[in-house]
Amino acid sequence: MRKLENNELERKSISDFKNAEKTPLIIVLDDTRSLHNIGSVFRTADAFLIEKIYLCGITAIPPNKEIHKTALGATETVTWEYQKDILDVIDTLKKETVSVFAIEQVENAIFLQDFKVEKNKKYALVFGNEVYGVAQKAIELCDGTIEIPQLGTKHSLNISVSVGIVVWDLFQKMNY
Repeated sequence: MRKLENNELERKSISDFKNAEKTPLIIVLDDTRSLHNIGSVFRTADAFLIEKIYLCGITAIPPNKEIHKTALGATETVTWEYQKDILDVIDTLKKETVSVFAIEQVENAIFLQDFKVEKNKKYALVFGNEVYGVAQKAIELCDGTIEIPQLGTKHSLNISVSVGIVVWDLFQKMNY
C-alpha cells in the first residue's frame, strides 16, 4: 500500500467548491475565543461541503493570521457571515425553516447516536464558548439540543473536536 500524493487526491478548486452541491448543514459559532478552534471549524466545514458558517459575538473573523494557520485556506472556500447577536441568527434561520439544534449538555438532550435526520431538511448546529458553552437564551430559541455522550472524567470536548464529531455523524446520516 502506498500513501497518495497530493495531486492524486482530486481536490476541488475554489470555484469547483463554490459551485458544488452543499451538505445542508450550517455551523453557528457563538463567542468562540480560540482562533485555532475557529480555523479548525473552517477546515472541517470545507471537508464536508458545509453550506455556511455564522460567526457570532466575540468570535473572530477572517482574515486573521491565527485562523488561517489552522484553516489552511478554508476561509476562502466556505461561505461565512458575521452577526453580532446569536439570537438574531437563530430567529432568521428558523424563519427560513432551518431546524436549529444547540450542541450542549442540557435536560432532555438527544444523544447524538439517537438523533435522526430528516431527508431534504436543513440543520443549523450551534456551538458556544469554550468555557461557558451555548448561552441559555440561545438554547431556549433552538428546536432542540444534541449531546455527545462522554464516558470519562471530563465533561467537555474541545469545540473543534465537537464540531468534527457532530458534522461527521450528521453527514453520514444524510448520505448513507
